[in-house]
Amino acid sequence: MTTALAHALELVTLHDPVANVSATFAPGAGMVCCSLEHEGEELLAQNEGLEAYARTGATMGIPLLHPWANRLGAWSYEALGRSVDLRAAAAIVPVEEHGLPIHGTLPRRWRVLASGWRLAAELGDGASAAFPFPHRVRIEAELRSATLRIRTSIVPTGVQAVPVTFGFHPYLVLPGVPRASWWIELPVRCRLVTDRRLVPAGPPERVEPYAGPLGDRMYDDGFDHLEQPAAFAVEGGGRRIEVAFEHGYDVAQVYAPGDRDVVCFEPMTAPANALAGGAFRLAPHAATFAVRVS
Repeated sequence: MTTALAHALELVTLHDPVANVSATFAPGAGMVCCSLEHEGEELLAQNEGLEAYARTGATMGIPLLHPWANRLGAWSYEALGRSVDLRAAAAIVPVEEHGLPIHGTLPRRWRVLASGWRLAAELGDGASAAFPFPHRVRIEAELRSATLRIRTSIVPTGVQAVPVTFGFHPYLVLPGVPRASWWIELPVRCRLVTDRRLVPAGPPERVEPYAGPLGDRMYDDGFDHLEQPAAFAVEGGGRRIEVAFEHGYDVAQVYAPGDRDVVCFEPMTAPANALAGGAFRLAPHAATFAVRVS
């Protein structure tokens, strides 16, 4: 094992002994939350595992999607007067099934600033060839009352403006409960219309919030105009997991493939392909979401 990979696999765990919940992070692998256990059972899909995530960006657990969440519509973009050719950074950019760049750049090592009941870590230079906007990223996580709360902030480190298009991708599972029996709650009002590559391609369409069985439903959809407060949920087998968008997340991606027992409620600061479309905020910006287990 290389030294870099060994650092990537070093873990920091937060505990809530009263609720019997623990959350584990890997600061050396992009600060991914690689485990969330309740009463000894894992609530996050491990997919190909932490080592694969560190090496290739194959997402698992609750990864930070930075500097952009979801997919871009091409291998170049123009934002804030900068033209970026991602082919020059292809070695650090994951690729999705349509050949498009997805979920930002490969995981990097973060510096831990504090650990104990609360974990704080920082990526001091968030710029790269794929995202040439100098900035600093900070994550603060705490686990209390069976609630994992994650606050992410981005601050420019130069005079240049910085687009904000990050998000997270919680892969939630209900161990021992058939997918068809899962109950889900989606506090959504508008679905983003996309082309065949799942890139936004028109005005959103109105939808109604949904609360009911997941059954054989499949999702890979973006939503905006969320109900407030926006609290997504999956429930079954006597356990409920909520993902609450507390501040700074205006868009959600819901992902529930038909061939896997997993559902994802993804807090996003901007829609897919926002760097190309200009539908983004500017740093400084902070956003918080929480995962509650009951």
